[in-house]
Amino acid sequence: MFWSVTRSLFDGLLTTFQIFVFTLLISLPCGLILAFGSVSRWRPLRYLIQVLVWIIRGTPLMLQLIIIFYGPGLWLGHNIWSGNETGRITATVVAFSINYACYFSVIFRGGIEGVPAGQREAGEVLGMTRSQIFFRVTLLQMVKRVVPPVSNEVITLVKDTSLARMIAAYELTFAGYSFMKSNGLTWPLFYTGVFYLIFVGALTLLFNYIERRLDYFRT
Repeated sequence: MFWSVTRSLFDGLLTTFQIFVFTLLISLPCGLILAFGSVSRWRPLRYLIQVLVWIIRGTPLMLQLIIIFYGPGLWLGHNIWSGNETGRITATVVAFSINYACYFSVIFRGGIEGVPAGQREAGEVLGMTRSQIFFRVTLLQMVKRVVPPVSNEVITLVKDTSLARMIAAYELTFAGYSFMKSNGLTWPLFYTGVFYLIFVGALTLLFNYIERRLDYFRT
């Protein structure tokens, strides 16, 4: 029984990992784009992004997931995600990407605004273009500043993947919970905590390594 449970949890962990990876691949660059828009001098764009971030940060992720998955079916009359596992995972990634892109945008905006204006002015004095100043001065220092809060959000994402079971996506928690429904066993659900701890522990070591590598950007 133990090994059959472990194999099932590994299958759920694979789905959890897929959601995690695809969400990061989408939300990180989208968050950076939103951060650029939030510091834009064009007010309509800046206000639009601020309203979007306010809505996403002010409503539960679980509610956003339910709206993304079930909403199109109510509005269009059919479920665009289909009822299979792939469709459920895709809907989860979309909902998570929108949510985390907004959170990352706030972190990135703080990192951009945290770079002293004098350093950008120094780049202009040296004859650097705006793109050179951004990539060689602003971006590098922003990365150093945002690594700790980004790492916190990334670790939170690992645990938030458990919300995918709200739309019956077969992720890690769903795999553990299924044994409680079918066999009356509660320990597989608690056993999932071991997998989460290992996952989060590996990410913690990775981000500690990244922070050490960026120590030479101290200001």
